[in-house]
Amino acid sequence: MDRKVQMVCLLLVFTQAGHSIEEYIGHLWEVLPPARYLCSLVSDDLEKGFLVINIGFFVLGILGWLLLVRTGHVLAKYIIWFWIIIELINGVGHVVWALIEASYRPGLITAPFLFGIAWCLRGLVQKSTDGGKVHS
Repeated sequence: MDRKVQMVCLLLVFTQAGHSIEEYIGHLWEVLPPARYLCSLVSDDLEKGFLVINIGFFVLGILGWLLLVRTGHVLAKYIIWFWIIIELINGVGHVVWALIEASYRPGLITAPFLFGIAWCLRGLVQKSTDGGKVHS
């Protein structure tokens, strides 16, 4: 797998971690009903639910990178595309939400970085693929 793809994918995982920190500081679970709902599935304490979900997401991202992306595993392309799609949606979603509310919303500062890195990763993956297979 192309080293640049690997490193940009890892950058995306760490940028998501920074994004989660921004959302935590802004108490996302208090202002976004879908976040409130997801957090409530994990714990009655919404803050704790938020932490469990986001720490889990980060750990899964790191494990996916270490075990699949870094090694060029056949499943790596699926993990990478999962992250690309999630972060493109996340990046756009936060900006649209802030525009609708006409104010800052938790995650707005880091959302454009998520979008930009995901878009860059998309381009790198498309350049390094042939018939759906990632080149080693």
